[in-house]
Amino acid sequence: MKHTRREFVRILFAASQAGVAGRILQGSLFAEPAATENGLNFIVFGDWGREAEADQVGVATQMAKASKAMGAKFVISVGDNFYEDGVASTEDKQWKDSFEAVYDATALQIPWRVILGNHDYHGNCDAQIAYSKISHRWGMPERYYTRTERIDANALVDFFYIDTTPMIKLYYDEAGKEKTRANVITQDVPKQMAWFKRSLAASKAEWKIVVGHHPIYSGGDHGDTAELIESILPLLHEYKVQAYFCGHDHDLQHLTAGDVNLFISGAGSQVRPTTETEHTKFAQSSSGLTTVSLHADRMNLQMIDINGTVVYETTVPRG
Repeated sequence: MKHTRREFVRILFAASQAGVAGRILQGSLFAEPAATENGLNFIVFGDWGREAEADQVGVATQMAKASKAMGAKFVISVGDNFYEDGVASTEDKQWKDSFEAVYDATALQIPWRVILGNHDYHGNCDAQIAYSKISHRWGMPERYYTRTERIDANALVDFFYIDTTPMIKLYYDEAGKEKTRANVITQDVPKQMAWFKRSLAASKAEWKIVVGHHPIYSGGDHGDTAELIESILPLLHEYKVQAYFCGHDHDLQHLTAGDVNLFISGAGSQVRPTTETEHTKFAQSSSGLTTVSLHADRMNLQMIDINGTVVYETTVPRG
């Protein structure tokens, strides 16, 4: 199989990163301090629903171990919940085959905070919202929404869950996107942007975290998203958002844009090559998940691969 030069560079970089991570962190699942400190603990992952394919089940197993070890309060899904074409209804067999039967561990019977990805836009997005009234853990009240969580007695975090697919031009114009186009044209992006700016401005929380499906910057297969660089990133800077979590690229990455930390955790069931860019702090092509322990003054984050190895960890100060 022939690779393009870009793909070859990505594979080499991924291999070198995996070697470094294995030497430094091998066997250090839930290394200090994340596992022993009390904080607001949660899991972030995305791009997962593949009817119990091997990598999906493997990541689910590590999620259950992580959730139990850290006492996770909830799971954040950053979209592309069901491949290839979302769900047709609340009775779709994917609910059982790709969700209920895969994430069935006791430690994963916690609230899920969910957003839509572009593959979800192939199907019935409203059915994913409606399923929130059927499931005890599936939570998608709207296509975009906010949630306030308590970190400790004196500190709060505001999460802003946004719907990025309608913001991306190619879903309106590119050949082969007919399924997506039929759904995105029904959405009012200026209305969402007005809500987003208004919500950010109103936030008094110590931490502000934004969750979307598409990356802002990325060294992965899809690369940077010009529309989000233009419309979302300036607001993250203006309102001092500390972190943006997303998926879409099927890998694990940490990038920075000024003071904003960008985390890609889209490796819930499938892997693609990734490499570094001028914004990269870490990039690895492996299935896995991200765990977060949020405190009033810092955020401890670990990226864990399908084998349960911590391949990357970092601490983000509140700033």
